[in-house]
Amino acid sequence: MYTQMLVALDGSPVAEQVLPYVRFLAKALDIPVSLLQVIDPDGLMPLANPEEGRYIDTLVGDSQKNAREYLQTIARSIHGAHVECLAEKGSAAEVLIERAAADKDTLIIMATHGRSGIQRWLLGSVADKVLHGAANHMLLIRAAEKGETSGEVALSTVIVPLDGSPLAEQVLPYMTELAGRLSLKVVLMRAYALPPAISPGEYGTYTDQLINQLEAEAREYLAAKLEDLKQKGVKNISSVVDLGYGAREIIDLARKTPDNFIAMCTHGRSGIRRWVLGSVTERVVQHSGDPVLVVRAA
Repeated sequence: MYTQMLVALDGSPVAEQVLPYVRFLAKALDIPVSLLQVIDPDGLMPLANPEEGRYIDTLVGDSQKNAREYLQTIARSIHGAHVECLAEKGSAAEVLIERAAADKDTLIIMATHGRSGIQRWLLGSVADKVLHGAANHMLLIRAAEKGETSGEVALSTVIVPLDGSPLAEQVLPYMTELAGRLSLKVVLMRAYALPPAISPGEYGTYTDQLINQLEAEAREYLAAKLEDLKQKGVKNISSVVDLGYGAREIIDLARKTPDNFIAMCTHGRSGIRRWVLGSVTERVVQHSGDPVLVVRAA
């Protein structure tokens, strides 16, 4: 399980919308919290003017001092946990990735932002880089226009999408422990559909029969997983089978479920190749309004 939380803040109300989740998890998991704000010298360069005594090193130092004071104020709102305040200089994404890499059991927590109306949710650039570059698990909180930054959330349900693969099932041990520690209801979900490359017309009168068979297999698969998790101590658990290709069905279920977060596995490539998100996971992260816990598959 997680040994600490690394929380990215930048002084904005958008980033601070992670704090109700941090307070809830710090208390429930009893783990330390590291609040991190990164000062990027490149962003301060336009303010530097040596002729007027505004040197870049001085500006960075002052910004780090202000950041530490800001983080210390935030730390006082997180009760019952050891809180460390870190103000470092560099590229925000690179510093976050490097910090988290020192302990593989560090959970990164960040806010993402979106656009309203017909425009779809878009990840903030730093969150996007960390999501694709870090090997750690990551909890992404969707920031609202006037989201809450005080108090604690009351998470009660975790939605766990599965596709029948061993890779997707790697999320289950983490969710089993989290369900016990956080008193969560676990909802296993599987979507089923004809492969996108196949036209329903190709099977003619057999189309309905094939879809019914896919549904039966999905239900049988989830029933087996549900029973296995019950044997491992998960008491409050149910399953949902839905017709569709995955991302939309996951997002719709989460939208109908109060006080939830989604937990999904993703895959990566070893060596010099960085993590590459699975397509369904990436669409859920990009378009869901609910928190998403991204679990890195081994």
